Amino acid sequence: MRTVLVSMPFMHADRPSIQLGLLRAIAEANGFPVRTVHANLDFAARIGIEYYQQLADMRGRMIGDWLFSVEAFGAAAPDPDALFAEEFEAELSYLADSGRRLTHTRDHDVPAFLDSLVDGFPWHEAEVVGFSCTFQQNTASFALARRLKERYPGIVTIFGGANFDGEMGLELVRSVDCIDFAVIGEGDTAFPRLLKALSEGTDPLAVPGVASRNGAAAAQPPLEALDDTPVPVYDEYFERASAVGLLPETVWLPFESARGCWWGAKHHCTFCGLNGTTMKFRAKSADRVLAELAGLARRYGVFRFEAVDNIMEPRYLKELFPALLESDYELFYEVKANLSRAQLKLLVSAGVTHLQPGLESLSSNVLRLMDKGVRAAQNVNLLRWARYYGIDVGWNILWGFPGETEADYAAQAAVIPHLVHLQPPGSAARVWLERFSPMYTRFKMRHRAPERSYQYVYPKTVDLDKVAYFFEYEMDDTLPAETYTDLAGEVAAWNTLWESPQRPILTYWSSPGYLRIYDGRHEGREGTYTFRDTLARIYLACSDRPTTASVVRDKLGLDVPVRAIEDAFAQFQERGLMFLDESLALSLALPATRGR
Repeated sequence: MRTVLVSMPFMHADRPSIQLGLLRAIAEANGFPVRTVHANLDFAARIGIEYYQQLADMRGRMIGDWLFSVEAFGAAAPDPDALFAEEFEAELSYLADSGRRLTHTRDHDVPAFLDSLVDGFPWHEAEVVGFSCTFQQNTASFALARRLKERYPGIVTIFGGANFDGEMGLELVRSVDCIDFAVIGEGDTAFPRLLKALSEGTDPLAVPGVASRNGAAAAQPPLEALDDTPVPVYDEYFERASAVGLLPETVWLPFESARGCWWGAKHHCTFCGLNGTTMKFRAKSADRVLAELAGLARRYGVFRFEAVDNIMEPRYLKELFPALLESDYELFYEVKANLSRAQLKLLVSAGVTHLQPGLESLSSNVLRLMDKGVRAAQNVNLLRWARYYGIDVGWNILWGFPGETEADYAAQAAVIPHLVHLQPPGSAARVWLERFSPMYTRFKMRHRAPERSYQYVYPKTVDLDKVAYFFEYEMDDTLPAETYTDLAGEVAAWNTLWESPQRPILTYWSSPGYLRIYDGRHEGREGTYTFRDTLARIYLACSDRPTTASVVRDKLGLDVPVRAIEDAFAQFQERGLMFLDESLALSLALPATRGR
């Protein structure tokens, strides 16, 4: 079966699709010739890369899917008059002249793009066309599939990806005519077996994980042996990106070293909708990861790699990263926030320059409600040592969980001015309700409905309750919106400080029995603190990690009551030099001497 795999808008344009790269390699390993088409690059080139990225970055509101809705569903599309732009005008204000521009994109750029795509590729040579859909790729994929079906009725279309997980995929197969088959869940085994069934004329629905309008096969178990998967093939991305003038100067090449989430398998974070049916954690061996990175670097001349894992395999700290010390890679990983200073030092020495640690809050009470398994002091400590070692940290603050208190947010707003020498969150906002999350599956809702922009995307023949991933909701036992105003303001001010030419600093110099701290966190209030003897020793004892007063007393051999050490903690806190988290104390200043 001659197969073409397509990545449609709004996949980001600055990196290849690992879904296409991996599925191509899997199919070819099973004897099926495959071509890939990163069609998202063509659309980005047509409308301009900056505008494209703004659209691709929009989550929650289905702006990308709305743009392709008319071409996907024709007369059945629910918003021919482009009322979407009026409904969400305030949220689209980041786009210049959003209403006119979006309508022009929908009515002119989208049809022209699809015409060019259909006319400019030898689709007549394809027997199967496959689409991988995550986030805002559904309707663009439907629009192309619809046109291909009209011109080449013999083409078989296969859909898959995160947007087809669970009942979402089953409902889309039922209600969207241009879909012949869908792979529900991971496609490593189901996809080549489906191609084999089509080529041999056997029943595709005998393949676990495959669905069509005629029914669905049994569910497929998640793939266990990740070492057996092939290395993704990205050749076409580089060729196409270069051809349309969008090949980035620096490409972060996606790679996979693990699937699922080991923390989520034990304690599913309250708000997280990832790994809907594939939570079980599986990881590649360190040797396999090393070989894959080396092979990709040689093949594509790239040394920057972005792990698509939802969480880092803990044993990599002993087995993978020490081996990476001999290479010159730059790496991104998602991690749990309980990493120590020594572990962060190892990561940066191994080339990890970007982390996404899922911090989410600076309140231990709120973190418990999220089931994060970390304390606020651990989050702050990760920010401290990441700042010291020069690691970029991507994180956000979330609010809106049943059981939280006004004091939780007043305390966070109050402490932020003392943390501005650390990297700020990208945003602070109410938590989204995502399908598959514990909030969605277990929490009692006063109101729950698909996020309302879905109404402007899908025709009435589609059951939105079954295809939506984002939901509007109201819950009991939550706080009024004004509770979060001060925290939002402090986060905005924090980001403003980090945009200034001279970023805030809080550093210390020490020698036995002597400590000097320079406070340059706020312009006009700079100053130096000096501490000697016991106070100096107490402060330094709380620098590496969050520590209790009793541990400090025993560590330093002090013949004083625990309460006396707690009083010292309070004095440091009053000066904004220490973060107190229930029984834990954490010094906030960083060593002035680098690299230790």
